[in-house]
Amino acid sequence: MESVQNIKQRFEIIGNEPKLNRAIEKAIQVAPTDISVLVVGESGVGKESIPKIIHSLSHRKHGKYIAVNCGAIPEGTIDSELFGHEKGAFTGATSTREGYFEVANGGTIFLDEVGELPLTTQVRLLRILENGEFLKVGSSQVQKTDVRIVAATNVNLFDAIGKGKFREDLYYRLSTVDIVLPPLRERKDDIHLLFRKFAADFAHKYKMPPLKLDDGAIQLLQKFRWSGNIRQLRNVAEQISVLETNRDITAVSLQSYLPAEGSNLPSVISDKKAESDFSTERDILYKVLFDMKSDLNDLKKLTLELMKNGTAKAQDINPNLIQKIYGNQENDSEIDFEERPKTALLPPQNPEKQYEEQEDSYLFAETIEEEEVLRLEQKEIEMIKKSLEKNKGKRKAAAEELGISERTLYRKIKQFDL
Repeated sequence: MESVQNIKQRFEIIGNEPKLNRAIEKAIQVAPTDISVLVVGESGVGKESIPKIIHSLSHRKHGKYIAVNCGAIPEGTIDSELFGHEKGAFTGATSTREGYFEVANGGTIFLDEVGELPLTTQVRLLRILENGEFLKVGSSQVQKTDVRIVAATNVNLFDAIGKGKFREDLYYRLSTVDIVLPPLRERKDDIHLLFRKFAADFAHKYKMPPLKLDDGAIQLLQKFRWSGNIRQLRNVAEQISVLETNRDITAVSLQSYLPAEGSNLPSVISDKKAESDFSTERDILYKVLFDMKSDLNDLKKLTLELMKNGTAKAQDINPNLIQKIYGNQENDSEIDFEERPKTALLPPQNPEKQYEEQEDSYLFAETIEEEEVLRLEQKEIEMIKKSLEKNKGKRKAAAEELGISERTLYRKIKQFDL
């Protein structure tokens, strides 16, 4: 069994942090077996080194080693990439294709960002882990493969399981052995060693003198959080190597290359907010329905008052409701309640018909409701016509002006035969 130090030299791993050494030891111990391994760590900590170590020390080292970034493959094609497809299985499948699991038979597959796999693909992967069987896309013939799977993730899979985005049974099959790589901020003594290695590499690459850090710059490197871990440290070393003419780096000059703490972190958007958003079309519909309900309640209240007492006060009537019923009257500043409501709102003068009216007290309100709906539809038709004329028949511009989707506008045009 090779020592940790030999493995570090062979794979150019720099650092003496005990947690890093323990991760390499576990990789060396599990390499001769065929058990599945899950590598856990933040983005940029160097998770890709572990599966290479495992493959090179296993009996599969002469077989193929394939690394797959699951997050970089579109959901619609990932099954075809991993398991292959038959000719004609989908549009564009002009020939039969072998998937990674078929090509890597007898070797090792590294599934990076395994937490990004779709649930349907997770079911297929679980079957391979259990009995080595898989189906090509568009095929009913079961095929066998002998592949060692090493997976990696930078997300908390327990949270993904709780949200229904990752299968619990697949997690336990992948994580027979967990190997955890520590973030760079927990390897403070290794930060300067890594920076010196990167600076020497870039000095050789760009044919420049190597960088030298003073004590203040070294302390600043060790105090910085390094959210991007080793990848971020390497980028900073490359920037300084290329841009700095003075090869003696102080804390002041180094500070100008370090982003403000937290400035490079992505913003977090609550899922609850996204789930509670309504479409514009639904908002408009709800508003119309609520307005209609309020108007109908006012009408029923007014009608019952008239039927009981034979009178109704003008201030009890919603002016907006009267305006909807009678429309805008030119040269009139207000509704004449002595004349217009008399024909529509006063109870019948014949006492013999009064009892018939009381038997169905809501009949009048229902008639008004029907008239109101007709008027609302007429207003809606007028607004759509005006908007289409204004925008010269362009539905997209008219829909934006009306505050509805283009699909809704098209349906309205067809409904009203415009």
